Amino acid sequence: MDDVEKAILISFDESGAIDSELKLQAVNFCQKIKGTPSICSLCIEKLCFCKLVQVQFWCLQALQEVIRVKYGSMSLEEKNFIRKSIFSMACLEGINDKMCVVLDSPAFIKNKLSQVLVTLIYFEYPLIWSSVFVDFLPHLSKGAVVIDMFSRLLNALDDELVSMDYPRTAEEVAVAGRVKDAMRNQCVPQIVRAWYDIVSMYRNTDPETCVTVLDCMRRYVSWIDIGLIVNDAFIPLLFELILVDGLSEQLRAAAAGCVLAVVSKRMDAHSKLSLLKSLQISRVFGLVSEDNDSDLVSAIAALITGYAVEVLECSKRVNTEDAKVISMELLDEVLPTVFYVMQNCEMDAAFSIVQFLSGYVATMKTHSSLQENQMLHISQILEVIRTQIRYDPMYRNNLDMVDMIGVEEESRMLEFRKDLFVLLRNVGRVAPEVTRIFIRNSLASAISSSSDKNAEEVEAALSLLYALGETMSDEAMRVGNGLLSELVTNLLSTRFPCHSNRLVALVYLETIARYMKFTQENVQYIPLVLAAFLDERGIHHPNIYVSRRASYLFMRIVKLLKSKLVPFIETILQSLQDVVARFTSMNLASREPAGSEDGAYVFEAIGLLIGMEDVSLEKQSDYLSSLLTPLCQQVKVTLMNAKALNPDESSLQIANIQQIIVAINALSKGFSERLVTSSRPALGHMFKQTLDVLLQILVVFPKVEPLRTKVLSFIHRMVDTLGASVFPCLPKALEQLLAESEPKEMVGFLLLLNQLICKFSTLVRDILEEVFPTIAGRVFSAIQRVVDSSVTETNTEEIRELQELQKTLYTFLHVIATHDLSSVFLSPRSRDYLTSIMQLLLHTSCHHKDIVTRKACVQIFIKLIKDWCAKSSGEEKVPGFKSFIIETFATNCCLYSVLDKSFEFGDANTLVLFGEIVLAQKVMYEKFGDDFLIHFVSKGFPSPQNLAEQYCQKLKGNDIKALRSYYQSLIEHLRVQQNGSLVFR
Repeated sequence: MDDVEKAILISFDESGAIDSELKLQAVNFCQKIKGTPSICSLCIEKLCFCKLVQVQFWCLQALQEVIRVKYGSMSLEEKNFIRKSIFSMACLEGINDKMCVVLDSPAFIKNKLSQVLVTLIYFEYPLIWSSVFVDFLPHLSKGAVVIDMFSRLLNALDDELVSMDYPRTAEEVAVAGRVKDAMRNQCVPQIVRAWYDIVSMYRNTDPETCVTVLDCMRRYVSWIDIGLIVNDAFIPLLFELILVDGLSEQLRAAAAGCVLAVVSKRMDAHSKLSLLKSLQISRVFGLVSEDNDSDLVSAIAALITGYAVEVLECSKRVNTEDAKVISMELLDEVLPTVFYVMQNCEMDAAFSIVQFLSGYVATMKTHSSLQENQMLHISQILEVIRTQIRYDPMYRNNLDMVDMIGVEEESRMLEFRKDLFVLLRNVGRVAPEVTRIFIRNSLASAISSSSDKNAEEVEAALSLLYALGETMSDEAMRVGNGLLSELVTNLLSTRFPCHSNRLVALVYLETIARYMKFTQENVQYIPLVLAAFLDERGIHHPNIYVSRRASYLFMRIVKLLKSKLVPFIETILQSLQDVVARFTSMNLASREPAGSEDGAYVFEAIGLLIGMEDVSLEKQSDYLSSLLTPLCQQVKVTLMNAKALNPDESSLQIANIQQIIVAINALSKGFSERLVTSSRPALGHMFKQTLDVLLQILVVFPKVEPLRTKVLSFIHRMVDTLGASVFPCLPKALEQLLAESEPKEMVGFLLLLNQLICKFSTLVRDILEEVFPTIAGRVFSAIQRVVDSSVTETNTEEIRELQELQKTLYTFLHVIATHDLSSVFLSPRSRDYLTSIMQLLLHTSCHHKDIVTRKACVQIFIKLIKDWCAKSSGEEKVPGFKSFIIETFATNCCLYSVLDKSFEFGDANTLVLFGEIVLAQKVMYEKFGDDFLIHFVSKGFPSPQNLAEQYCQKLKGNDIKALRSYYQSLIEHLRVQQNGSLVFR
């Protein structure tokens, strides 16, 4: 073993036993050899004598690289030497009287050799090396080894150059065209003849070689003359191979692949139809009923599917009546087998079959009425859909427990079903009555089965009924057209033995909810609906996932039926008594795996029921009291004993309180402000008492963020529910919320204040004046890092929270200013922060990357100018504000920030901001007159004088659009003058 071979072996070593430094030296040594003039001779010599596969692979790869990179600079002698040597290796000929060992090597070496040959063909065929394929053919008589090599060459040619399944450069496309044209003219007929002879000769003795040849041929059918394959010799041979029972499955499947390539070849529709008819494809239909997992069945299934797709395509493209009749006859012939394939065969073509069936159904839309055989096909399509949407029983336990395998299978099936349900909807439009009868029969079959082992069949039948509802209008559903009344009645009155199955229970409830418009019109079914949701099929289902979903759907049903449920309130509350009781028990949080939101929808449903004015005040008070009193009592007891709890007990009780707040919050959603404040204030009083109790949580657990968040959410709710009567509770609530506020919580606090201001406007002035100084102090201290442009660590969680706080602050300031509360900024305790507020708003209005935020800040300035600046030149309401606006805001925001080229007039949001900036100038002129105008013009319009005059004229006019248009053109003119720098500063 010489140094080259050693270096190659070391460079390929992956065992980890070789020192990394030595390996690097070996790699560099090998790379250096590639650059030597004798590299081609060296590689060919090694390929002749060396049996080490690493060395063989390296030499072939080196040759390929050299040809690719240096072909143009090679001498004629060197090219001839490489060509002759490589060809001799591939044809099992000696080189310099020495037999090459490459064809005895593993497949990957032979594949690499074929790639080197293709690289030569790329540069030399047909102009230089025109005989490459013709010269190869006589060597095929040497047997399987050379036949295999020839097939590898043709496969590599397809992979590396010809096939359009891979991205190609323009040059590669041109070369591929050149190679194909030359092959068609010169050697394709001989190659096809060789394929035929090899398959005929070796079919019984060496099926593996025949498979190799047929797989190679399949690739070439798409671009060679189809007459070379579709003739009295080759087609009978292919079908004989497919149909003869004693041959190997792989050979039969390879022959089927070739016929599929013939079927799929692009050609004129009428010619294609004649070809498809001549194939007599029905000969292979019986083969799909053999062992369904075999390669042969998969290949035949793909052939039948491909054939059906092509016939359907022809039916759309042919334009004579005779051709249309023939295509329909061929379709009628193949469709039953396509249906069988989809229901019984494991194959990758399922999605393409769905596409095919959708295409077939689409053709039916053009018929005024469906024929008997088409009705039959529709029924078979529906049967295919039902079969395909059915879950595999092997996953039943995984799906019920919702383990990882179950989650994956459910996700896969949801995705897979999408196209099938689209197909179902299309079928439903073409043949609505047939579709409904099929679904009715599927449901009846599922109902009649007494076994709980048919869970998958029941789930599929219910899913079909659910999907049917998606195709129906609200009106059709209300009326209960056709069989719908019967279907819904059967659904509501049925208890399936497999109802404990999670998927069955879920789809059952979803389907009832889907058809609620029908129940809304047919109130006699309400007791059946309530029973389904309130018994063990729904909210009391043993599976927590089902009971949760049932709670949500029940809440939606209550919203829909509302007053129609008044007679059933007692029954409903009685049924939900145990669910409600869980919220007053001490071990609520231990109910695994319930989350903190569990039960909220049940309480929302109850709130919607008892919050209706149709319920008498007496009953309403009783119901509400019976719910709120024990829940509040539970909270009071926990708060009283909080100090005595150990850490584990404390976390359990905190979780309990969280759920209680969620429940009360949900319950209150059913009560309108008018009801609890005007018509029945006693109810409002109960909610106020509840709020008083829940506010104590902030005192006892001041630093438990989840509790603070839940209490804050409830205060939001009470603002909406109690209206102005919430005011007495607010000072205490805001004080407690503000006491321990972190930046993240401060966002929630500001949102609450925004809600109060938007709802009550100037009524909250006193409250706002009280809390604003504390808010300003906290927020300005917190956001200083964000305002500082030198801060770069913008991805940390803390910085993100501060950015969110800053964003909320701008909204808060905007809400204050636009609700006539700007005097809050001027209160004695708030004045200390006025300068900071102005500087922040100024900086943001000029530089913030979010245009919408900039616009909000400009709007704040406009409002403050209107509020704080009188037209007369009397005493200033806010000393220094006028000069700040004229000298700083006007020039920096209204001029310099707009002159900056980052201000894009092509952006819609930026144009809106520009409109506000122009409006600000108008307001400044109205308030400050010439004081503003003289200063602004002197800063912005140095020359020529007429620019300033035109601006003044537009500003003094009443046409804001004209002012805006002129100012935009003025800015664009000034930008050209300044040539990229703000020379006017």
